[in-house]
Order: sequence, then structure tokens, then C-alpha cells
Amino acid sequence: MKKLYLASLGCVKNLVDSEVMLGKLKNEYTLTDNPNEADLIIVNTCGFINPAKEESIDTILELANERKENAKIVVAGCLSERYKNILPDEIPEVDIWTGVGDFGNIDKVIKSGKKKYFTPRVYLIHNDERIITGSSYHAYIKLSEGCNQKCAFCAIPNFKGKLQSRPIEEIIDEIKRLKDKGFKDFSLASQDSSSYLRDYGIRDGLERLIDEIDKIEGITVRILYLYPATTTKRLIRKIFESKNVQNYFDMPIQHITPRMLKIMRRPGSVEKLKELLYEMRKDFSFVRTSVIVGHPGETHEDFEELRKFLEEYKFDRVNVFAYSDEEETPAYKRKDKLPDAVIEARVKEIEKTVKQTTQESLKKYLNKTCECYMDGLTDDGLFYSVRPKLWAPEVDGDILINESNIEDLEVGNLYKVQVTELAKDQLIGKIIG
Repeated sequence: MKKLYLASLGCVKNLVDSEVMLGKLKNEYTLTDNPNEADLIIVNTCGFINPAKEESIDTILELANERKENAKIVVAGCLSERYKNILPDEIPEVDIWTGVGDFGNIDKVIKSGKKKYFTPRVYLIHNDERIITGSSYHAYIKLSEGCNQKCAFCAIPNFKGKLQSRPIEEIIDEIKRLKDKGFKDFSLASQDSSSYLRDYGIRDGLERLIDEIDKIEGITVRILYLYPATTTKRLIRKIFESKNVQNYFDMPIQHITPRMLKIMRRPGSVEKLKELLYEMRKDFSFVRTSVIVGHPGETHEDFEELRKFLEEYKFDRVNVFAYSDEEETPAYKRKDKLPDAVIEARVKEIEKTVKQTTQESLKKYLNKTCECYMDGLTDDGLFYSVRPKLWAPEVDGDILINESNIEDLEVGNLYKVQVTELAKDQLIGKIIG
């Protein structure tokens, strides 16, 4: 059988699309971790911000250079879609260019032999079979595609289009099918999860979905990417009351001053935003956010207010992004852009604050017991790695285990872990049950 190497870049939503492509090609190709031996190389690109675009282009060029003779290279995804009129001419080494409409038809795309294969629609997973990668017990579930928000800095709606939600029944069916295959931990993702089903005129779609999720036994679920303007206190309370959905709140605030939220075209007041955030702290919870530093129009006062709020609220985790100037966005046309040196200095300052607040979040776990999923041995073989079931995979970190009261530990099982130590920014604990 021929061999396939796939590089999936960017967000977890891209990963779901990559897993659909693997499902479509499983009868013709076996997966390999070595691009040099692959007969087919697929790069699923990210085109969100400049660093992601650079990573995508570097990966394409590197793999095109490394491939064996007669191996085909296919480039798909957001970067390919966004620059479909430019990239095929700029990078002739690529055999096939496709965008965001044909993940479910990737077998046909390859057989077509066309240099450019762009369907004028956005692919939304329905009942396609996926090959889950990276875990034997955790899977991402895509809720929707596209976005109805109009943030000044974001180009995603330009190439992903308007919100398209999957039916509740379809999502529940996918979770059940994956549960039958041994998966028990799920993360729900989309561009804007709190707007789920609003394209059907349903304002409480996520709450309805949670009710159905709670009818399934033996799973844990967390919801990624809530949007402040469509998140309600009622939704937050629904998450707290749920038996399966974890008290995990991933809500990118981007900024905190009324002036900057208006410039960024982020609807809703600062007062409402803060009310939501403090509602999320009414029970034991995990709150993650993202902020953009150096957006056009950001004054030193705006920046300081953001920094002080991060210091005061003490998010469990914060993604800090330097403003990326993206063509075809309202922010791109502004004349009050900040010098790169100013943006860089502000990012470093915010990162210092975030380092402190993350440390304080980790300290909350010291001498506490929590339920954790076993992820197996670390690469050096010296520790076991476990993840509190409240935390999301890959982005929130892990706890290292150097002692266990239980033998024959199994990946994917839940264990009681007592956290005994914090070594710099790494929690260490022992399995007690």
C-alpha cells in the first residue's frame, strides 16, 4: 500500500478536517511519520495571521524539497483558499492546490490530477468517517463552520463565510460513534461556539446541545471558543449544572477598554464582559482567554488597563498575540498603526504578567486532589504525564507523576492524583487511586 504523510497546521478545527481527509484515503494509503518515504504529502495550511502563514509556507517548501522522487504534494486549507490566485504561481513545486471546500472529496481531488481544485463553498463535516490522531481516548468535535462576527482584525469570514451549524442530532451521533470506539473525552470547537444554531434562529443552541450531551454516560466534554457577545449568564450556569460538560470557559476577550473594543468592532459593553467573566468564577472553574496587543489605535493607557485587568482577574491561561496586519480587514486600512518595536515591547510586558498569573493558577492545585486522564510516559521515559479532566489537551499543560499507589496504569483511564509540588511552572504529583 502507498504511504501518506500529512502535516496539519493551525487550529484544532483544521485538525478535524485533516482527520476527515485521512478517513477518505485510508483504503489507499497507510500513514507514515517520515515524509521522505511518503508517496503522497498533504499540507493542511493555516492562513489566520502572519506567523501562521509563514509556518505554512515554510512547511510546504521544506516538504517539497524533502520528498522522494515522484511523490505528490497537495496543499489544502485556509492559506491555500485565501491566496488561491497567488500561491499556485509562486510555489510551482506543489502538484495540487485545493482550499476549504473539498476535505470530504480529497480522494476525488487527487484522482482529478488538476493543478487547482477549488470548490466555491466551505466544507462542513456531516457523517464523514475520521481517523482520530494524537490520542486514543480524546477527540475534537466540530460544531459549526464560518462566523457571523465582524471583528476589525479578523479575515476568517472572508474565506470561511457565514456561520453554518451542524444539527444537534448529528453531533450527538458522532460522539456516540466515537464513544463506541473507546473515546471518552471530547472538546467541542468552532470559530464561535456560543453562536451555535443562531443561523437557524435558535439563541440557546449550545444549551440544548448540553442537555443532549448529559444523556450520554461515561464521557467528559469541554467547550472551546465562546464569543463574549453571544455568551450569556444562563449558558454559564448551564455549564456549571451539567454532569458531563466541564467548568471550562475559553472566551477570547481580545481587549478590555470600551475604546479598544469599539475599534476592534467587538459588540457589547465592558461591564457585560466583566460580569460574564466573574460569573465564570462563581464555582471551581478553569478560564482561558486570548488578547491582542498593539492593535491600531491602542494607546499606552489602553494597554495598561488591559495589563492591569489580566493581573487582577488572574486567568488560568492566556494566549497573547501581537497584532497581525491582515489585508481585507478594517484594521488594515487604519492610519494609526503602532511601530513594531512598540508592539513587541508591549507583548513582552503582557507576557510577564501572564507568566505570574499562570503561576498563581498552578499554585491553586498544590496539595489538592484532582481527577486526571493518563496520557502515558513522557518522551524521556522518566515520568508519567496526566491531564486534569478540567484542562484541555495540548494547550493547558500536564501534571508529571513520579509516584503511584496503583500498578499497570493505562492510557485514557481516570486516576485520582494528589498534587505535591510545583517545580517552576510544572506541577508534580502522585497517583493515589
